Amino acid sequence: MQGLVPVFSPGHPCVLKVHNAITYGTKSQDDLVQKNYSLALQECYVQNTAREYAKIYAAEAEPLEGFGEVPEIIPIFLVHRPANNIPYATVEEELVGEFVKYSVRDGREVNFLRRDSEAGQKCCTFQHWVYEKTNGSLLVTDLQGVGMKLTDVGIATLAKGYKGFKGNCSFSFIEQFRALHQCNKYCEMLGLKSLRSPHQKQRKATAMKSKPLPHSSSMKKTVPKKAREPRDFIASDSATPAVTPGQPPVSSYHRQKRLH
Repeated sequence: MQGLVPVFSPGHPCVLKVHNAITYGTKSQDDLVQKNYSLALQECYVQNTAREYAKIYAAEAEPLEGFGEVPEIIPIFLVHRPANNIPYATVEEELVGEFVKYSVRDGREVNFLRRDSEAGQKCCTFQHWVYEKTNGSLLVTDLQGVGMKLTDVGIATLAKGYKGFKGNCSFSFIEQFRALHQCNKYCEMLGLKSLRSPHQKQRKATAMKSKPLPHSSSMKKTVPKKAREPRDFIASDSATPAVTPGQPPVSSYHRQKRLH
């Protein structure tokens, strides 16, 4: 409810998310309720802040010829259930269809399997647009949803925050985005500046030009195949840090679908 006005019409499918805290040691019920409230409130604050950026992005992008549909971040609402042991939750519209992760929470720019899709490219452009509008201080990440409707997003900010706002993702995501992002046609349509410095581009071009061609007189002897050692490629892990006693509680939520 927003005041006395229903958020959804009767029978509209919704998703209720209950945000609980995983705790160690003895905690009073009041402490757990307060943490439950903080987690639910943060979810609303982060997603609805990202939604406002998406609205401004849409206002700039939609009038452009050939841009087409723009991603939308759906709103999320805080719910208080006084009779429940975990009284605070969030509620949002249920997205029906194939749920896709366009960007991932470990900081990589986008799910590479979806990189070439229209929605995937426009999500990357939205991230670039927000990054440029905030002078590199804020990044919307963890973009996922059905088609152009997105939910469960995250926000990364610099350690000091941005205009009093601090996100729920590591600021290292911003650094990784700056290093990995490759502009696409939608970035060009919005006139966004490349994140690669001229020095980086020049260094890459120089390295390619200066690569010497092999000469028969200067070629090294090839090691026989039987003497070669196989090279091990170790993929970098993006494991979530383990929680130990004494650390702050970690949030989790349970999904309860189809409220009527």
